[in-house]
Amino acid sequence: MTPPTVYTIGYEGADLSAFLDTLAAHGVTLLVDTRERAQSRRRGYSKTALAAALRERGIRYVHLRALGTPPSLRKEYKMTRDFSVLKRGFLAHLATQGDALEELGALAADAPAALLCYEANPAECHRSLIAGRLQELGLIGTVRDLHVRGAG
Repeated sequence: MTPPTVYTIGYEGADLSAFLDTLAAHGVTLLVDTRERAQSRRRGYSKTALAAALRERGIRYVHLRALGTPPSLRKEYKMTRDFSVLKRGFLAHLATQGDALEELGALAADAPAALLCYEANPAECHRSLIAGRLQELGLIGTVRDLHVRGAG
């Protein structure tokens, strides 16, 4: 059996409708929220509102808090903007999250899934590190980064 493709998507600067259209256009039926805290100052992107909007489009929502960036790393990154430091710290954190990674792998095997976080650029986001680790574990195949038109 071919390992599934997993998508990644960020909502930075994205209109909610365009965000939802992007997921639907790629056949995503499961959005996995990889934020440690599923809250947002952007209207529609907090956990409850986002889950409701997704449900209206036939997309399931799952929040895997364990795969979020720990607050201490977020704080350090906000001050330094040095992704290499965040990457090193997050990979150490990710090494302790085997159960959550296995759960995510099983979810991705069951439905076309996208990993969600804030940053528009996946190269500057921990979701790319999660996807890379899933590939290393053989739980997924290809990773495709989605970009919302007009965002970023």
